[in-house]
This record gives sequence, structure tokens and C-alpha cells, in this order.
Amino acid sequence: MNKTSKLLLLGVAALASVEASAQHSAPAPVKVPFLNKSDMDVTHKPGDDFYNYASGTWIKNNPVPAKETRWGSFNKLRDFNINAVKTLVTTAAANKKAAPGSIEKRVGDFYAAGMDSLSIEKAGATPIKGDLEKINLVKTTGDVLKQAAYMRTAGIGSPLFGFFVGQDRKNVENMVPQLSQGGTTLPDRDYYLKNDSRSQGIREAYKAYIVKLFTLSGVSAETAEKNAATIISLEKSLAEAQMSRVEMRDPQKTYNKFSVAEFSKTTPAVDWKSLMADMKVTGQDTVLVNSPAFFTKLSGLLSSTPVADWKTYLQWNVLKSSAPYLSSSFVDANFEFTKALSGQKVQTPRWQRMSSLTDGTLGELLGQLYVKNYFKPEAKERMQELVSNLIKAYEIRIKNLDWMTPATKQKALDKLHAFKPKIGYPDNWKTYEGLEISRASFFQNLRNAGVWNYNEMVNQLGKPVDRTRWGMTPPTVNAYYNPVMNEIVFPAGILQFPFFDPKADDAVNYGGIGAVIGHEISHGFDDSGSQYDKDGTLRNWWTDEDRAKFKEKTLALKKQFDDYTVLDTLHVNGQLTMGENIGDLGGLNAAYEAFKMTKQGQSNEKIDGFTADQRFFLSWAQVWRGNILNETAAQLILTDPHSPGPYRTIGAPVNMDAWYKAFNVQPGDKLYKKPEDRIRIW
Repeated sequence: MNKTSKLLLLGVAALASVEASAQHSAPAPVKVPFLNKSDMDVTHKPGDDFYNYASGTWIKNNPVPAKETRWGSFNKLRDFNINAVKTLVTTAAANKKAAPGSIEKRVGDFYAAGMDSLSIEKAGATPIKGDLEKINLVKTTGDVLKQAAYMRTAGIGSPLFGFFVGQDRKNVENMVPQLSQGGTTLPDRDYYLKNDSRSQGIREAYKAYIVKLFTLSGVSAETAEKNAATIISLEKSLAEAQMSRVEMRDPQKTYNKFSVAEFSKTTPAVDWKSLMADMKVTGQDTVLVNSPAFFTKLSGLLSSTPVADWKTYLQWNVLKSSAPYLSSSFVDANFEFTKALSGQKVQTPRWQRMSSLTDGTLGELLGQLYVKNYFKPEAKERMQELVSNLIKAYEIRIKNLDWMTPATKQKALDKLHAFKPKIGYPDNWKTYEGLEISRASFFQNLRNAGVWNYNEMVNQLGKPVDRTRWGMTPPTVNAYYNPVMNEIVFPAGILQFPFFDPKADDAVNYGGIGAVIGHEISHGFDDSGSQYDKDGTLRNWWTDEDRAKFKEKTLALKKQFDDYTVLDTLHVNGQLTMGENIGDLGGLNAAYEAFKMTKQGQSNEKIDGFTADQRFFLSWAQVWRGNILNETAAQLILTDPHSPGPYRTIGAPVNMDAWYKAFNVQPGDKLYKKPEDRIRIW
């Protein structure tokens, strides 16, 4: 999946295994309370605090575990899934009869090598000694660039800038090399540029981290201190050249096509034809650049900064990319820095880190084992039916829009009907042919995988676009929309309760996975995705009048979310979260429309004391319940395009007449909006 689509991923997170009630009389079957009333806090009026009304008791009884940074429904499902993955990898690792080259053998060997802490401890910093020594041979600016290219191709990191191969957004049948701003370590440029106490504290922790890793690599404390000052100064200069995350959401602004020769003229210190050849990219005369100004600044820095400083910077890139996978002193230093960023109390257990790493490295081998054991064919069939129903509902809603002209409506319908759903797992699995995995060498396995992934990426150049590729692995608890493919993708990992359960009533499934499906469809029509047409091409299909009306509605949604306070003086960034907020609003409306087509949706029958509509909205609310550490909340406000859970819970319902009717929300209630103020987009 290309970088553009990654920026538009749904962080629709998911939830946990079913909580079964033990209160039953034998021999009656155990009752599964898909909406457990004991999790609610009905002392709150739904019209005043729907978040706590729906989930308040659960929130009080489920603090963030020490090894986590947040804990909610979706984290519980991820926890369930990582334990499922643990079972798969430990079983594979213990299988002495697994044939050489088999899925079980390769997955098992990778995991076993990662769990061999004795060998990893014994190796210490040895695995990176050669990389650090190679950087010491650098003499010129040209050498700096050659070394940076080598590190990228060798799986050692991504110094200086970002690079990937992806579809040309204005010619989607072509795969092209693409350059993006980068070169920094902290999660966002603001951490370098802001001088509030929180940002200053993070920078101090970052400095300590740099000093620690250099010291562990054998450098004197005095030199390590100087190195830290050099790196932070350089990275601050790179951060100053970067566009903000809000600016980066504009697909037109980040689409800048150059001939390689033309682009080189804008960066006198960099000959891109030569550098791209060092990066294994040959025969390409065109490049896409998301931030030309960043590269102009980078060129100036390459000319004005001493080579010795760049050598320090490159060595830092080796250290930081390797630290989580070396001996415990490196891993512990990495965690100390993580604690400062996120507030996490204790380190994630090694088995969990290695299970996740196996999924991240060999996801489509492990995924085959996961699907075989944890994903039933009937779940895929039911999902196909739900997707079909959501598309029908979306069609009805587009046709009934009162603010859009018929010409634009038809284009919107054309795009909707061109959506390509992917459910569960890929039709064509990656084989990872040529990737060597050895039980005897954990670090080398990672380097081999880095090289393999890089080669697989650049080998897409000059070939037809592979529309069977997936951007997530099957166990992933998430979903996404890819604008250049015009596809909605739902990995097997999210197709579990509370999003989805074949045994649940329609209200629960439509309020859960139905809203997720609708959310992903809505990404095709959010402020960014709506700039792509039915073919996935970045091309206008709107009349000026309709686009102006759409923008007016999005500005109202921006204001709604800007007004939500997360932590002391920190507010939700309504512009950064715009795409996801439109996704939630459109998705929940479409899910409700589809739900009303079902037998339950048209009935007045109560289950466990709740009407069908109440169960629909409670299902939605209980997906987003959770607790989060203050440090993590502060970080996500800067970096996450999704609004925090409490505001995802209420952000869409307060704009839906059906929610007011379901819970008898009246003027004077804190969440009440006048009908004329309710935002209706899709």
C-alpha cells in the first residue's frame, strides 16, 4: 500500500473477546450479553454524558494495565488477538517435524530466534559494530548520501528523508518513486519547535536516550553528550522544514511531480539520478515529492553542515533503529524513552513484542495460520452481506442529499459502485521467496527482512499495479480505505465482538462493524478522499457550488471537535481529525440506514430492556470506551488523525435525530443540539 493510503487508514480500533455471563440455570446455555448493562452507569443522563452512561462502570473498573498506554474495548480485542498469535508462533516454534521452507518452520524459527534472549544478550552491540565502523569511513557529502542510500537498501533505517514506491495519484496505473519529508526521530515536528513544559520534557528525555545509546556503543560520556547536541540541532533544522500534519492531509498540495533532472536543480547538493541508482532505482525519469521545500532545505543543510556531524547523525540512525532488538541494556534504554513519550509503566513482555514482530515481519505467512485457526468462512460470507447492505444504504443517502446537485450525485454514485471490498485475508499470499530465516540469528533475520521488503518495494517499478496487495496483516484489529485503489479493507482481526459476532442481534452488528464499514466508505467522501474519482485518480468530479457547500459543512464539524477539551489546555484538532470525523458521521448514519432495513430495525421489541435503536447506539458507544494515560493522550493530540474515544462516542450521534429520539434527549441536556445546528453531510 502506498504512503497516501497509509495516511488515510482508519484507526478504527476494536475490541475484546465475548464476556459471557455466568448467571444461568443449568442446563440452559450460557447467555452472551452483547450489551452488558452492568458496564453502564445509568446515573448519568444519556443526553448529558452519553459516554459514561453507556460505559461508565466499565471505565471505572478497567484502568490502564501497567504494560499498556491505553485500555479499552479495542485494546482488549488486540490483547485477545496477540494471545492467539502467541499460541500460533509458540506451536510453530515447538514443531520439530516442520518441513524446511514450510510456513510453520519459517514462522517458528523467526519467533524462536527472537525469544533466544541468552544469545541476544551475549551478542551485545556486536551486530551493529560493522555498520557503525562503515560510517566512520565517510569523508565527503557525497559519501554521506551514498551511506544513507546503502542504509535504506540494507534495512538499517530511513535517514534524511522518506522514500517509497506507490501509485501515481494522477495516473494510477503507474508505480512511481516518491519522496517525502522526514529525517527526524520524535513523533511530530512540534516536539522540536514548541517550548511548553511538556515538549521540553520530551526533548530532555530524548537527549538522555541519545547519550545512553552512544555510551552503550562504546563512546565516551563526553562525546555522547556532544553527539546528542549535534543530532537534536540537526533534527530541529529538518523539523523546521517540514509541513504540519494538517498540511500533509491535502493530496493536491503534496502532489508535486518533477523530472529527476529538474528536481536535482532544486537541490544542488543532491544529484537524484545518482542517488536513486544507489537506492536501486534505475530507469525512472520522474519522481513525486510531497514537500519540495523540505528537500531544498535539506540540500542547504547538506552543504552547510560539517560531514562529521552527518556521520554522527547516520550513526544515530543505526543505533535508534537497532536498539529494540539488541541486548537488554539497549532495550531498556529504548523503553525509558518510550515511558517519557507515552507514560507506559512497565515494558511489554518479550513474548508479546516478538509475537507482534513476527506478525509485522512475516504477516502473510503467520496470517495463513491465523485464518485457518481463528477465522470462519461464514464470518466472511456475513461480512460480504453487510458490506452490500451498507453500500445500498449509502446509495439511498446520496440520492436523498438536499445540498448536492444531480450531476455531482451521479459522480458520487459512480464512485460508490466502483468500491472494491477486501475481507479477511488476501486472495494471493506473499511467499517471501528468497527471505532467509534462521533460528540461530535474530538480528540477522531482521536485517534480511528489511532487505527483502525494500527489494520487493522497488521491484514494483515498471510493473502493472498489483491490486491484490494488502496494507495490513490478517490478525490486525483495524480497517482502511485506500483512495488510489478505491478499496475498503477489513482484516480478519477486526471481525470479532464487539464489532461483529454472527450470534449477535442486528443492532449490535450494525452499530459495530456496520459503522466501521460505513466509516471506510465515508473515507472515499471525506475532505481528502473526495478529491479522488471512481478510478482512484486525484481528479475533481465536483461542481464548484457543491464543493463550497461541502466545505461549509466540514467547517461546522471542525468547530464541533475543536471545542472538545482533552487534557488541561489541549483540545481536539478538528482539522487534523476531519477525515476520521467525517468517516464516523457518515458511517454511523449509513449503518443506521442499513439497520432500519432489517427486521429488528423495524420492530419495537426490547432486548434486555433496550429498544432496537438504543442497542444500536449503545453498541457504537461501547466500541469507543476506554482509559488512556495523560502522556499518551497528549502525544496523540499531535500525531493521531482520530479523535479520542469519548468524542468519537458522541461526535456523530449528537448530529443524528434518531439518537435524540432513542434516548429522549431534550433541550437543556448538555449534549443537545438544535435540529438546525445538527451537521448532516453524507
